[in-house]
Amino acid sequence: MLRLYDSRYSGNSWKIRIMLNQLELPFERRTLDLAAGETKTPSFLELNRFARIPVLQLEDGRTIVESAAILLHLAEGTKYLPSDPYLRSQVTGWLFFEQGDLQRPIALARVYHIRGLADQMSQQIERLHADGYVGLEKVDRWLTTNRWLVDYRYTIADLAVSAYVSLASEGKFEMDRFPGIRQWIERVKAEPGWLGIFDQSRFQAG
Repeated sequence: MLRLYDSRYSGNSWKIRIMLNQLELPFERRTLDLAAGETKTPSFLELNRFARIPVLQLEDGRTIVESAAILLHLAEGTKYLPSDPYLRSQVTGWLFFEQGDLQRPIALARVYHIRGLADQMSQQIERLHADGYVGLEKVDRWLTTNRWLVDYRYTIADLAVSAYVSLASEGKFEMDRFPGIRQWIERVKAEPGWLGIFDQSRFQAG
């Protein structure tokens, strides 16, 4: 059985649980305590050289790390990843953009607020908001004329980008500014097998 190492609040891990549920793939979930340093133990470093989650361990023991790589692996040969080389390149482009332009500013601002650090980190949050808004504006502009990020259907591009974007308000981003994003998020949530971040997959063991 597949084994997923993740953490409770991680948006990158959430993406993988959604994909596993949408593909109806059974898996075992192992939730780690990041604050306790469970990603820095020698045993975990054997699973992931980068010392972070998520990690997907295959049935033969090999591991796949980085959420985008895991999504590409799981979606191979399914309707969630186009077979056409050009369309596939567009999906990959959005995966890179999400990790490069959106994930850090949204995730860090969110973490500071969740952990009650917003006051002492206010200057950092201001910079994170400035960076994050630039990326969010690009997504919203695309969605004013496109129903989905790639082609005319839901793909792992939509899944990957929507995860942290849908959590941005928890970092006090003003998401009312982005009507295109708001409507798109509702379409993503309506896809069969979608899960909330604290929902358990129907195919999760234990």
